[in-house]
Amino acid sequence: QVQLVESGGGLVQPGGSLRLSCAASGSIFSILAMAWYRQAAGKERELVAAITSGGSTDCVDSVKGRFTISRDNAKNTVYLQMNNLKSEDTAVYYCNARSVIDHRPYDYWGQGTQVTVSS
Repeated sequence: QVQLVESGGGLVQPGGSLRLSCAASGSIFSILAMAWYRQAAGKERELVAAITSGGSTDCVDSVKGRFTISRDNAKNTVYLQMNNLKSEDTAVYYCNARSVIDHRPYDYWGQGTQVTVSS
């Protein structure tokens, strides 16, 4: 079992910055990778950025140069630093952890945190 708790969302003006945090607890040793997804109103949930246990990262083209995913292993926490925010970044952001259960992948999800970019 893995539990994920997100924080850091809120209302920010275009061009502003936010840092989202996702604290993991439970069977963290089973986590293969963690990621941030987002879902805008009326849209499908999309992958924003991911980081593997080995430390490699990737992000969707629309946020490259603006968003950075990172982790603090000592705190079992993954972050999403969001700079130069745009209105189209408005969405509910979800933390994801991919783990292994009985030799099969399984995804855990946080409760989501709202990010609203508006002037």
